[in-house]
Amino acid sequence: MSVLLGLALLAFWLYCLFDVITTPDEEVRNLPKILWVLIVVLLALVGGLFWLLLGRPLGPRPPRILLPPENAPREPRPQAPRGPDDDPDFLRDLDRRLRDED
Repeated sequence: MSVLLGLALLAFWLYCLFDVITTPDEEVRNLPKILWVLIVVLLALVGGLFWLLLGRPLGPRPPRILLPPENAPREPRPQAPRGPDDDPDFLRDLDRRLRDED
């Protein structure tokens, strides 16, 4: 029983530490991010609770997807691979080779 409790506390502590580290600096509430890291590392359970109640950003975070600006020039996508039966040059060459063999 005590092993399960210890593992649960370790998981909670790691979750809070990871959450503090991955939260952008500008979204952290009440204290600078480095102080929150120190509080969570040094105070474990209490520090994690403080982080969740007082430091964590309120509301859901928007997904952090890096997209180019809308007015940025777009690079052309490479063409998808085509099968040999879709390539007119291949079909012409194949037809020529087949006629030469006959």
